[in-house]
Amino acid sequence: MAPRTATVSRDTLETKIKVSVNLDGTGIANFNTDVPFLEHMMDQIARHGLIDLDVFCQGDTHIDDHHTVEDIGITLGQAVDKALGDKKGLRRYGQAYVPLDEALSRVVIDFSGRPCLIQKIPFTQKRVGNFDTELFGEFFHGFVNHAKVTLHIDCLRGHNVHHQIETVFKAFGRALRMALEEDPRMAGMMPSTKGTL
Repeated sequence: MAPRTATVSRDTLETKIKVSVNLDGTGIANFNTDVPFLEHMMDQIARHGLIDLDVFCQGDTHIDDHHTVEDIGITLGQAVDKALGDKKGLRRYGQAYVPLDEALSRVVIDFSGRPCLIQKIPFTQKRVGNFDTELFGEFFHGFVNHAKVTLHIDCLRGHNVHHQIETVFKAFGRALRMALEEDPRMAGMMPSTKGTL
């Protein structure tokens, strides 16, 4: 297969973003976003998804982190979609359960071409340090709508909010890795009875 790489830029009055992905990478990540906790979580995606990921963002974080987090999710989704190409030979589905001490999360993804996000993360606190936990919904909404995937996220248990979030992102990376794998039995074939995704 051709290299599955892409670079996407997004330039608005609120953020200036550049995201580069290599879907067949080794988990190397570089970030410059001014949102350290999000960078820590995106590092989980890269490492556990074996995706090389570069994210640069200048955003209006002097207001809050909302636009930066949402727009990074959008741009990452666009980059993954672009890198995938026609999706022939794709495994398509991925799922993972990941624990971290008392926390456990499950993530299931389908590169269906139909954006849908279902998430149940009963956060035990509203913030991790200075980071608003509600913003992770914005990140995943942005990703789902622009990668055109169906994504189910469930944090099944946990009381430490950092652990809750980290299990979600690790499971997301693992589910991505599975779904993005090439399926040798599907080489050159579209993984859908519709003939398109």
